[in-house]
Amino acid sequence: MSDVFVGSLMSSPVRTVDAETSIQEAGRLMLDNGIGSMVVADENGRLEGILTSTDFVRVVAQDDADPVPTVSSVMTTDVITTTVNESIRTAADVMLEHGFHHLPVVDNENAVIGVVTTTDLTAYLSTTEGPDSL
Repeated sequence: MSDVFVGSLMSSPVRTVDAETSIQEAGRLMLDNGIGSMVVADENGRLEGILTSTDFVRVVAQDDADPVPTVSSVMTTDVITTTVNESIRTAADVMLEHGFHHLPVVDNENAVIGVVTTTDLTAYLSTTEGPDSL
C-alpha cells in the first residue's frame, strides 16, 4: 500500500462551487451527485475551502443560523490537502488522525485536481486484500 499514490485512487474531476453559492444549492449538488462534500474553489480552481455533511449538521444545530447562508459562511477554510504523489498510506493516516472522510488533492499552485475519500480507499482495499478467514 505504501507504493500506491493518491493520484491513482483519487476521484476526478471534482465537483466544485464558489464561495457565494447558497448552501441549499450546494446541498442539492451533493445529493444529486451522491457525494459527501463540495470543494470550494475560486475562478482559477484554487482551493478556498470545503463544505461537508458535518458543516450542514452544524448549520442545522445553530439557533442563530442565517436564513439564506452562502457556502462561505459555513465552509471549513483551514483545509488539509494532499498531492497526487503522496502515498495512500500517508493520506489515510492524515484522514484517520483528523477524522476526515474527504481529502482534497491539489497541484503546486493549490488548484484542486481531485479528492481522495474513504470510499476510494475502501474500494482499493477491497480489490487488493482478500476477506479474512474465520
